[in-house]
Amino acid sequence: MSSPRGFLINRDYTRLWGGHAVSTVGDYVFDTTLTLWVATEVVKGRSWAPVAVSGVLLAVGAAVLVVGPLAGVFVDRWSHKKIMLNSELVRAALVTVLMLLSLAPVHTLPVGLWLACIYLTVFALNAAGQFFSPARFAAVGAIVPGEADRARAAGIGQATTGAASILGPPLAAPLLFSVGVQWAMAVNLLSYLCSYAMIRSVRFPQSEDSTVAVPGTGSAARRWRQDFASGLRYFAGNRLLVALLASAVITQIGTGALNTLNVFFATGNLHASARQFGFVSMAFGVGAIVGALVAGRAVGLVGARTATWLGLIIAGVLVCAYSRQSEFVVAIVLLMLVAIPVATLNTAMTPLLLESTPSEYLGRVVAVFNPVNELAAMLSAAVAGWLASTGLAGFGGHFAGMTFGPIDTIFAASGIVIILAGCYAAIALPRERTIEPTPLEVSA
Repeated sequence: MSSPRGFLINRDYTRLWGGHAVSTVGDYVFDTTLTLWVATEVVKGRSWAPVAVSGVLLAVGAAVLVVGPLAGVFVDRWSHKKIMLNSELVRAALVTVLMLLSLAPVHTLPVGLWLACIYLTVFALNAAGQFFSPARFAAVGAIVPGEADRARAAGIGQATTGAASILGPPLAAPLLFSVGVQWAMAVNLLSYLCSYAMIRSVRFPQSEDSTVAVPGTGSAARRWRQDFASGLRYFAGNRLLVALLASAVITQIGTGALNTLNVFFATGNLHASARQFGFVSMAFGVGAIVGALVAGRAVGLVGARTATWLGLIIAGVLVCAYSRQSEFVVAIVLLMLVAIPVATLNTAMTPLLLESTPSEYLGRVVAVFNPVNELAAMLSAAVAGWLASTGLAGFGGHFAGMTFGPIDTIFAASGIVIILAGCYAAIALPRERTIEPTPLEVSA
């Protein structure tokens, strides 16, 4: 499909991006508000409040791990546009129900019932997102042709998410404490409806805008199992996909420690106050925006494959340098620099995934890729937390004139792991960027 070039690549991608931008800001406002609401009102003063808040994150992870792999088959069968539209309507309805429920004073319902409603809503919202995300990924591949423009599209998406992570959370606290949690939920509701309107205006190729008839025999359940198994076999037989997933998992092992322990590193090693920790998150967000915006040019210069492994190595080196810092300002600058190659390699992976996967397998490929990465991130965070609190508690040492403690040692090891991921990617990623033939038919 040809489309006149618009503000962002082409007119249809600009509309798809607009819906994504509005919806993402709404999600950040909603997520931050919900966390604050649970902590400051629903379970206020209770000793187990941190566990209640962590339940929100567990509900998100459960949706990715449980629903994500199941959604891929349906994404490959159904119209991607209809999936996105219906997902936005479902999410708008879920937020509306919780918004109406939150009109009741907190004390009118048992705390357990409040938490159950919140967890179920978060799970359902993210379950719908497991259909939306791979459908949107496939839609970008349909309306944006060519490696360079696809890299640009991925970079714009990364930059949008980074900008939303900076703009959304600061809006949450004023909305919650000045006008109430319902208004923050209303913002998210309106963002889904706005996204629905913009996606509906996108013109898709005819092949992408209709339900796909997937061959198969027997019952619907049997056909689903056949399609799901076929997708797994295709993924396992594709050298590039396996190499990308392995590289991503190894990277998650390294970055999980940063996400989990950075607050303790900032207040301990960098001697910053808890109030200053917001600047740490902001620095990473700014770096992610810069990296996403330059990613398209980087892919155009060196190719997606080289941008992937080189970005990993550079990021690992910078993480090692970050682990040795004791000055807050220098560490902030380094963390911003870490985010640039991380965003670049995340962007570079998109054209590689799109070029190595036939359109009829995209949903199932993403449905394997994302949950495995989510599981790796969760395990990495758990291991890092255990090491910092138990395994390396009280650890200290000196080497080559440098002093090592538990947190900075974990960060240095994380940097080395990320470097190893880059070395693996340089060896394992095939040099050719061609779509490998489908090894099996969909039907059994």
